[in-house]
Amino acid sequence: METDPGQAGEPSASVNTVADILLVEDNALDAQLTIRALNRCGLTHRFEHVSDGTEALEYIRSLSLFARRDAATPRLILLDLGLHKLGGLHVLRQLKSDERTKSIPIVVLTSSNLAIELTQSYQFGVNSYVIKPTDPVKFQEAVAAIGRYWLSINEPPPAHFG
Repeated sequence: METDPGQAGEPSASVNTVADILLVEDNALDAQLTIRALNRCGLTHRFEHVSDGTEALEYIRSLSLFARRDAATPRLILLDLGLHKLGGLHVLRQLKSDERTKSIPIVVLTSSNLAIELTQSYQFGVNSYVIKPTDPVKFQEAVAAIGRYWLSINEPPPAHFG
């Protein structure tokens, strides 16, 4: 798990802060591009990156189950579907079926354009489904737009401000 990298690959000094954004991505290049895009638009000040679905659930559950009752959860989760160990659809379903985490906005950011995965994602409660552009510049533009919308424009429910 990486915390709050100022540059890709640099862990933050503070591991105890709760992330505004949780990136769940096992592809190192895609994670690096995502982090760079968020950094360029000033959104990596409170950021976590986990590389598989199991780590994602452990991260969220430690906040919602074992932390203080008023512990904050991430304001946004960027979730890849093609994860090792535990797939993204399983993570999505777990988070959206739990009363403590179902209101966290989850954006699927994936290479998959399979209709069944798109359909299941929305059935499980995903807030947005974005297919990763193959061009690195367009990929970074898409990530920056997602981050700006969900953290600057969208108004989340008060429960997110634990």
